Amino acid sequence: MIEKPITSLKGVGEALAIRFQRLGIHHVNDLIEHFPQRYEDRSCLLTINQLCHGVFASFSATVEKGDVQRVRGKTISRLWVRDETGVAVLIWFNQPYRATAWKRGTKVIVYGKVNRFRELLQVESPEVDLADAAELLNSTRIVPIYPLTQGLGARTLRKLIAGALHAEQPLSETLPATIRQKYHLLDRDRAFQEIHFPTDWAAMQAAKRRIVFEELFYLQCALAFLRHQRLDDRRSVRHSPDGAVVQQLQAQLPFGLTKDQQTAYEEIAGDMESTRPMLRLLQGDVGSGKTAVAVLALAKTIENGLQGVLMAPTEILAEQHYATIAPLFRRLGLATALLTGHIKGGQRRELLQSLQTGSIHLLIGTHALLQPDVVFQKLGLVVTDEQHRFGVGQRAMLQEKGEVPHTLVMSATPIPRTMALTLYGDMDVSVIRQLPPGRQPITTAIRSGQAAREKVYKFLVTEAAAGRQGYVVCPLVEDSDKLSAQSATEVFRELTSTFLRGIRCGLLHGRMNAVDKENVMRDFAEGRISVLIATTVIEVGINVPKATMMIIEDADRFGLAQLHQLRGRVGRGSERSFCVLLHDDDVSVIPERLKVLAETNDGFVVAEKDLLLRGPGQFLGYRQHGLPEMKMANLADDCDILDEARQAALEAMNRRIGTDEILPLLQQRFDRFFGVLFAG
Repeated sequence: MIEKPITSLKGVGEALAIRFQRLGIHHVNDLIEHFPQRYEDRSCLLTINQLCHGVFASFSATVEKGDVQRVRGKTISRLWVRDETGVAVLIWFNQPYRATAWKRGTKVIVYGKVNRFRELLQVESPEVDLADAAELLNSTRIVPIYPLTQGLGARTLRKLIAGALHAEQPLSETLPATIRQKYHLLDRDRAFQEIHFPTDWAAMQAAKRRIVFEELFYLQCALAFLRHQRLDDRRSVRHSPDGAVVQQLQAQLPFGLTKDQQTAYEEIAGDMESTRPMLRLLQGDVGSGKTAVAVLALAKTIENGLQGVLMAPTEILAEQHYATIAPLFRRLGLATALLTGHIKGGQRRELLQSLQTGSIHLLIGTHALLQPDVVFQKLGLVVTDEQHRFGVGQRAMLQEKGEVPHTLVMSATPIPRTMALTLYGDMDVSVIRQLPPGRQPITTAIRSGQAAREKVYKFLVTEAAAGRQGYVVCPLVEDSDKLSAQSATEVFRELTSTFLRGIRCGLLHGRMNAVDKENVMRDFAEGRISVLIATTVIEVGINVPKATMMIIEDADRFGLAQLHQLRGRVGRGSERSFCVLLHDDDVSVIPERLKVLAETNDGFVVAEKDLLLRGPGQFLGYRQHGLPEMKMANLADDCDILDEARQAALEAMNRRIGTDEILPLLQQRFDRFFGVLFAG
């Protein structure tokens, strides 16, 4: 890798270096990895009589004359050029030097947008190159178009990139020869030449494939290394095949398992019946029955003489898990306990003592489980309900409570397959797509205008009068001078004095203290509040089967995944449920993401659409997950390359192919992201 500062390049002083910094370019390697965002094909040279109005085109011509005019305070420079078929005029504003920059008789290559004005062909602010230049970077070829910043022009950037590539030839290779040969990849040096200055479109595509492959290959190598580091030299307790406890529990469940649930449980049970520690993501849409599968896995570990733990992101969710699971386990003679921040003093000491002696089989809780004095006799399975993501560090702290426990992570945020391989590349993945029987699909509608809004709230009143509950979600906590969007506090005041007067309403937002938030959510969950008016804090969900109505104010201000998560707060009982997306009258076109939500309830379809609409960087939030941003790979488009790169990475790391070359590069690229030492 070329770690020289950008100022080591000829022509780059301190002023230009500051502009480069705005693009994240500090070293020469940053510059050559500043890839084009698109290309323009300027390889076809037309004659002047072939030029068409309104079209970008390239043509060669000879300079005839130049002049400068002043019109209404503006300087207009004109350069007249000719070929054997006609005349064209090149025009620049407030650049008087242009009129004399080329002598009469000079042959030039011109590129720009052609306009016809009174039978005269004009090209405003064109790019002009000398036809006999030693290296034509801006014309007569496929030309790269880069992201720029103020004070840094496209021509300057192309010249500096070409100079950097020439000075560093050949670029050092970063992929083992066996991998390049097997997957038919260009050499790195040629790939970088062709990605910046392609000889043709096929060469550009081959270069892109090589660079995307390399980027994904090293990410997958890093994830494989982390997985090996966590699992290879460690052994978990091998569990026996399912016995009476698991079978009796399955018979007690209110519904039989769906096919997806059964498949997921079989994958989990297979992991647990091995000495290799399970590290598995259980992914399913809201309400798909992930908890039932996790409960069977917890029963399995207890049946094998071990303890289980389930960590939830909020106290109320932990309490709901406890209320659901404890009665099922009690019938099987198994002891379940709940540990949250509210449990203190003698009650807490007694609970921890029972846990340490093995009297408690399953412990359910929140972050309180991470305290040092929470000690298990023999922990066999860690389940984290990570639907809104504990950090990797917190999950690891829980794993350290046991010698080498199996680990199951539940996520209610559907993630497209390519994203799952990247975000959870160090884990196995099980997916539940089917919803359990009895679940009615949520009817989603888009409404705009005050008259429609009034009808929606009148319908909410009828739902509340029938003993059902509803949510109203707003994008802001309080009114803002900068944003014309509904705030929760203002909507609460409006609704409680108009449509919802006399109906028990609650207000919930992120600025409330934790105790007040928990109290409001508990009142809603237990039916003391009929309508909850809130911000997106309710995304971290609670299970309220009587909630049948979700109204989202200014829905066009929310992301697609966020809207889907909010919709998932309803439809959790047997009653028909509704989600209404209200948006501003001024929005003449319904945003595409709202249409997607109205067309499907399938969270995996929503996730794929979200990936396409937002792009992988925003979708994934790389920095949030501690992953490096992709410079060229696009996980929405590069699925096939990801599959190959993953296969190559697993082969390399499993068989130690080329690891002498790979490990130093992993260390260079990823140490700061994963905080581990990539060493042999």
